[in-house]
Amino acid sequence: MVVCLKHVGITDSGRERLKMSVKTLASWSAHGEPVDESSVKKMILTFEKRSYKNQELRIKFPDTPGRFMETELDLNDIIQEMHVIATMPDLYHLLVELNAVHSLLGLLSHDNTDILSFRDVVDLLQELTDIDTLHESEEGAEVLIDSLLEGQVVALLVQNMERLDEQVKEEADGVYNTLAIIENMAEFRPGLCTEAAQQGLMQWLLKRIKAKIPFDANKLYCSEILAILLQNNDSTRELLGELDGIDVLLQQLSVFKRHNPATAEEQEMMENLFDALCSCLMLAANRDRFLRGEGLQLMNLMLREKKMSRTSALKVLDHGMIGPEGSDNCHKFVDILGLRTIFPLFMKTPKKMKKAGTVDKEHEEHVCSIIASCLRNLKAQQRTRLLSKFTENDCEKVRSSQIHHCADKKKYIYFLKVHKEKCDMVKRGEILDDVMEDEFYLRRLDAGLFVLQLLCYIMVEISNSGISQLQQRVHQILNLRGGSVKVVRHIMREYAENIGDGKSEEFKESEQKRIMDLLENF
Repeated sequence: MVVCLKHVGITDSGRERLKMSVKTLASWSAHGEPVDESSVKKMILTFEKRSYKNQELRIKFPDTPGRFMETELDLNDIIQEMHVIATMPDLYHLLVELNAVHSLLGLLSHDNTDILSFRDVVDLLQELTDIDTLHESEEGAEVLIDSLLEGQVVALLVQNMERLDEQVKEEADGVYNTLAIIENMAEFRPGLCTEAAQQGLMQWLLKRIKAKIPFDANKLYCSEILAILLQNNDSTRELLGELDGIDVLLQQLSVFKRHNPATAEEQEMMENLFDALCSCLMLAANRDRFLRGEGLQLMNLMLREKKMSRTSALKVLDHGMIGPEGSDNCHKFVDILGLRTIFPLFMKTPKKMKKAGTVDKEHEEHVCSIIASCLRNLKAQQRTRLLSKFTENDCEKVRSSQIHHCADKKKYIYFLKVHKEKCDMVKRGEILDDVMEDEFYLRRLDAGLFVLQLLCYIMVEISNSGISQLQQRVHQILNLRGGSVKVVRHIMREYAENIGDGKSEEFKESEQKRIMDLLENF
């Protein structure tokens, strides 16, 4: 059997697992054993016998390792042979029917972590749950995952990671492989993230991330798993907040306030932590924790320091201040002189940010969204301070490149192209259903409509501020760049129609009425 392992797009660890499977297959073939359902049953029954014998001798001679060492090695050998089952996911049901999954999970609490718990059982489970393998047989995969979850596999894996010493390379590898099992299962069945987090995984991840040890591959992997758990999941976001996870994330990110990541891997970890923080801020309760943990001050300092963390800090501020839930953060942002930081970015995208690989559109979206959130949420003195920023130096903020771009159709050529594509379909008599309408709208948002909507909202808000100077400047810019009040009204009406997705009907109706009232006076 010849297998080429080069240029197949798999990782080094994946390549090693593949070599092991090929070696096992070759071994069975050499002994004249066909790898089929019958041989797999025979293999599993052998594993069950050896597992039972090992357990029996351990109970009988607990203080005499020499009496059960031979059974330990025999058990190790059969577990290695069972890697061949990972090449036949359609036979995974045999592992469940013959009780092998239960026995494997029992071995995870084995006293001898060096031989079994992580160097063998975890390696086998990692290969069995390989995401590509799981997708080869959905039916077999479902049966295996159901059985693992029924056996509280995540809780067992977390308990084992707790007792491993990562200063020992083999045990550090065991932690990495354990995280791979969890990632595989979460990718195949995203719904298990809530259950996994509640079985101690969230607590362990936070503890591992804040551990005062040098950066390594396991810390990077922990940040990735954490971001996965928090994605689109309010239950895990709430749990992280209750475990003081917001403070943990802020403490870890504070390192990058004045220092750039030393390697590409450390940069990836930093981005994972920022993504996790953004996910957490989707929950209103966590915004209060972010505020009390001085998250706004940290993000503001990152913007001023102009390091690599600057772009992600901008994204975090956007998530923390958007919507009515961001009102307290908006007021605090003004109090810590955040307007002095954000308005220069509104005036012009910094060259350093472009060099760092930031897409102009993303920068514009976050900056405009932050200012729009402030205009929506600020009241009393803080709102006055915001509006005074627009009147400074003969309304230079209104005359900024951003507002000019809003009135300049050339800035959004692709956006107009998408709109024309939709119009052409209508002219040809093609029927656009709700799905196609939503798709076109999302494409237009991505092509520049979202930034355009935010800028129009800013113009409408400052025009309704009661400051005639601002209203005059806005109309002057529109006339200068070939825009019109009619166009702005059209864009804002469409924005109002689509606002409030995921919110209550009461909020949606209230916000739509507020925007339409603003348009009446524009």
